[in-house]
Amino acid sequence: MIRSPRVPSFSLVLIALAFSALSAPGHASVTLYIAPDGNDTWTGSLPAPNAQRTDGPLATPLHARDVARAARAKDPAQAVTISLRGGTYFLEEPLALGPQDSGTAQAQTVWSAFPNESPVLSAGRPITGWQKTQLNGREVWAAKLSPALQNAPPFRELWVNGARAQRARWPKRGTLAVVKTPGARDNEEWRQKASEFSFHPGEIKAWASAGDADAVVTSRWVESRLPVAAIDADKHRLRSSLQAGFRPETGDRYYLENVKEALEQPGEWYLDPREKMLYLIPPPGVTPGDVQVIAPLLPQVLRLEGIPDTGHFVEHIAFHNIAFSHSEWYYDHPARNEKLEAQRTDFAQAAIGVPGAVWGEGVRSCTFYKCTIAHAGNYGLQLARGCQGNRITHCTITDLGAGGVKIGEPEIRDNPNEQAFGNEVSDCRITDGGNVFASAVGVWIGQSHENTLAHNEIAAFWYTGVSVGWTWGYGKALSQGNVIEYNDIHHIGIKDDDDKPILSDMGGIYTLGDEKGTVIRNNRFHDIAALHYGGWGIYFDEGTTDILAENNLVYRTTHGGFHQHYGKDNTVRNNIFAFGRDAQIQRTRIENHRSFTFDQNIVYWDKGNLFAGDWNKLNVLFDHNTYWHAGKGEIKFAHHTWEQWRALGMDEHSKIADPHFENPQAGDFRIKLGEEKKLAGFAPFDYTAVGPRPEK
Repeated sequence: MIRSPRVPSFSLVLIALAFSALSAPGHASVTLYIAPDGNDTWTGSLPAPNAQRTDGPLATPLHARDVARAARAKDPAQAVTISLRGGTYFLEEPLALGPQDSGTAQAQTVWSAFPNESPVLSAGRPITGWQKTQLNGREVWAAKLSPALQNAPPFRELWVNGARAQRARWPKRGTLAVVKTPGARDNEEWRQKASEFSFHPGEIKAWASAGDADAVVTSRWVESRLPVAAIDADKHRLRSSLQAGFRPETGDRYYLENVKEALEQPGEWYLDPREKMLYLIPPPGVTPGDVQVIAPLLPQVLRLEGIPDTGHFVEHIAFHNIAFSHSEWYYDHPARNEKLEAQRTDFAQAAIGVPGAVWGEGVRSCTFYKCTIAHAGNYGLQLARGCQGNRITHCTITDLGAGGVKIGEPEIRDNPNEQAFGNEVSDCRITDGGNVFASAVGVWIGQSHENTLAHNEIAAFWYTGVSVGWTWGYGKALSQGNVIEYNDIHHIGIKDDDDKPILSDMGGIYTLGDEKGTVIRNNRFHDIAALHYGGWGIYFDEGTTDILAENNLVYRTTHGGFHQHYGKDNTVRNNIFAFGRDAQIQRTRIENHRSFTFDQNIVYWDKGNLFAGDWNKLNVLFDHNTYWHAGKGEIKFAHHTWEQWRALGMDEHSKIADPHFENPQAGDFRIKLGEEKKLAGFAPFDYTAVGPRPEK
């Protein structure tokens, strides 16, 4: 195991010796090497041990940080490179960098992989000492947890040979349906907390190990993770020692994890919290001698700790080709900046309180390039208070307990130093999230302005793809001037085509509050599904104001391509909305101002209604649109015919006409040559330019 202890005081002599060896007169830069076979008593000036093994690379990232810090303190004008050889570095604590580790615009500090090698900074611990035994009548492996894992809260994730292993689960795939919450009268009480629900007879059993399990219940747009107190098989009730944030309603979904009796299939595992024993059914073909099993220990891998309110920033640090892995945050396992919330079971929306495996506050002009954040139990990367002008580009962020990237925070800061703005996430693949916290978001932008989200793939999240804004209604908001463009956002609400949704009230993109200057353009949103309601492509929720959505392709949604709950003066222009299952366009609340302008769009569908929601008063403007019902059914504009709708001043220059797409059922929405002239005003755009661009 490669350990990263704090550097004791006697090591300052070694740091001074290393620095003197690296900073001879004439040197304009410092390069340090770290390697699995390194030694923290060496200088770190060599990429491999010398023949005499008297010098070579350092062993731990924390010690390398301190050597580099001493070099920076002596000569801030030096560029510093810390080069990591391939291998996994198991950290004793998160790698924390502060303002004293900053570079300058002319002389950055760079943490980089050694050429053609793949270093991993790990917040986990390997589990070894496997013995074969019997459990549930099957041969399984068993291992005693190390003291570090025994003394930590129980973990809920495990990785076997680089893949997420399945916690012993019931049912094996999919979910079960809540019957009701005992004593509940109707769904108007959904905000009331509850600690029990009833299930269908025979769906679950009163297992002897039930007290080791978590029941995961998904209600509306959140999940509640409920420790099981008892299962009453006769009354068909499950009771938890804690309360669900939203009261479980009829038809809500649930499943159980860490059920000892459900340990049945290869790749599954069960943790006995009393014996501190881990049981694993290994994947086929794996033996104890060739397996790597890693459990999470630390809640974060990397922390960038600026102090923005006093103007002390972490600046000009770059990370290249490094992987950050094996973190896990849970309510009883707070990060350094989080309060202990052991009695909590949920967050109100977007798993907002879950921190990032890579976390920053007061970070400016820093870069993550070709990095990987994978096999993590929380959000991937978080740029919180006072993070400005940072770039995350060409990175892979995947296999996540929560969401992908968080920018900003829920609070509105008046001090410009404390505001998060001007950050860029581009050409990244952000996929496979919500594995613990299903309500997490692919990319979340809170009270933060002038950020750019461009050319990313965002896919396979149980809830929303991109969320922008954190003000409900027309109050003060900072989420303005954000640009969301050329992203491929798909399989939202479902992970793949075989999944069924478990949450409701979501969007490919979801917005809130005053969004003046925010633009959503040239994105592709598709395959978006919700359980009870609200699988929308573009979703303008409460108070969304002054936002522009143009040149987007939206198709295959369960509840509609576009929905505005309520808002003001938004523009929806030159988009394609196709194949909404239940409806295509929805407006929920009528207000005494113009809700939105809907202009130059194509709406194309083969089932469901054109409109949903409340259209008894209009306060909207529709014009220059092209509508086509490919299923040949009657087109109704809410309860109006085409003639009645136009008599109300809507769609004066619009048409009902076939746009003649090349192959819409296969996702090919190119308009056949010459047919665009027959449309009411739509200008064709290239929707194939979405997603990460190849590097030049």
